[in-house]
Amino acid sequence: MNYGRELLKGNTDSLLLCLISRQPTYGYQIVRELEKRSNGYFQFKEGTLYPALHRLEREGLIEGRWQILASGQQRRYYYITEKGRQVLATRLATWQDFSSAVKAVIQPETV
Repeated sequence: MNYGRELLKGNTDSLLLCLISRQPTYGYQIVRELEKRSNGYFQFKEGTLYPALHRLEREGLIEGRWQILASGQQRRYYYITEKGRQVLATRLATWQDFSSAVKAVIQPETV
């Protein structure tokens, strides 16, 4: 079993919400930023990214807007909604609690 992939599945939405909450962003930029910030650990493919973005959009957590660049090219930027900010805050708090509990179990006890 690939535990890394299972962990990613359960946290993809939170990672995306966190990045989008910092600034409106588009698909390719999200992929690059996740890879950069994770030192290459996260390497999203389109088959993972876009279904997740569409799901977050359907749930009202993000909003996609087309923008025309100076070159005339269109690019879809994603913005976090107020509902998305609330959900992200809850998920981050839950993650902190979970992470602290795991850390308490796996760290050696100090005398």
